[in-house]
Amino acid sequence: MLNIYEQVDRNKQKSLLIIVVFMGFIVGATYFMAQAFGFGLDFVALALIFSGLMSLASYYYCDKIILTLSGARPADRHRDFDFYTVAQNLCLVARIPMPKLYVIDDTAMNAFATGRDPGHAVVVATTGILKGLDRTELEGVIAHELSHVKNYDIRVMSIVTILVGLVTLLADWMVRASYFGGSRRDRDSNTGNVGSLIMLIGFALALLSPIIASLIKLAVSRQREYLADASGVALTKYPEGLARALEKLAADREPLEAANKATAHLYITNPLKNLKGQVGMFAGLFSTHPPIEDRIKTLRQMT
Repeated sequence: MLNIYEQVDRNKQKSLLIIVVFMGFIVGATYFMAQAFGFGLDFVALALIFSGLMSLASYYYCDKIILTLSGARPADRHRDFDFYTVAQNLCLVARIPMPKLYVIDDTAMNAFATGRDPGHAVVVATTGILKGLDRTELEGVIAHELSHVKNYDIRVMSIVTILVGLVTLLADWMVRASYFGGSRRDRDSNTGNVGSLIMLIGFALALLSPIIASLIKLAVSRQREYLADASGVALTKYPEGLARALEKLAADREPLEAANKATAHLYITNPLKNLKGQVGMFAGLFSTHPPIEDRIKTLRQMT
């Protein structure tokens, strides 16, 4: 049985390992696709710049966009006393600036954090979760969200998104360009078994890389949820508070109207409530969140 700090370290190591594997996959996939379709590093650089600019805009303005889409209102110290004071106290413990607090008027129970760094962070909770949890359980949830901020999870996921975008753009552009003869010179020069093998691998990666990259992105997202659980408990020193909160969230089957597929990964649990009936390994592979039962089990094993 691991203590809280050992759990945090283990989750950080797993996240780092996944990202390193992701980087290795991108380097390998880019090489084989470029060789198969006959494109140089200038083409790869163009895709990286384009993907980076798109993700950078999202990175800097995601909080404003999400708040506007969700219809969230600023939290009030008197009206939302527990939310405000819990966040204030936990920020003192975490030694991070107080984030902007917002409330979504929805009876569904959920919460999320966003913002590019602790100085530009936002924590949002629904009225459902503020009314449905006691103060101890709410502390577990807010500590989880503040841990996302402290661990720079939005920055990590933005980098991963850029890499996914790079792979997707490269695969799409190379396939399209090959229709217009862009890889003819490569087909002419790559003769023999080695050349044929490289072309076969390149074509396969062009088709499969976007799917593989997206799966790795989801794996990073799930691992950061485990990390935020452990880091949040390191702030509250009480795993049972978050465990009880997750049990209540699991029992709540109401979808959050303000959420969508693009923002679902931000929330503490899947806000779309659309995984009912999906079981087995493949359901987990395509999920932005780890199974709540596994998270609760892990929390209750912490010492």
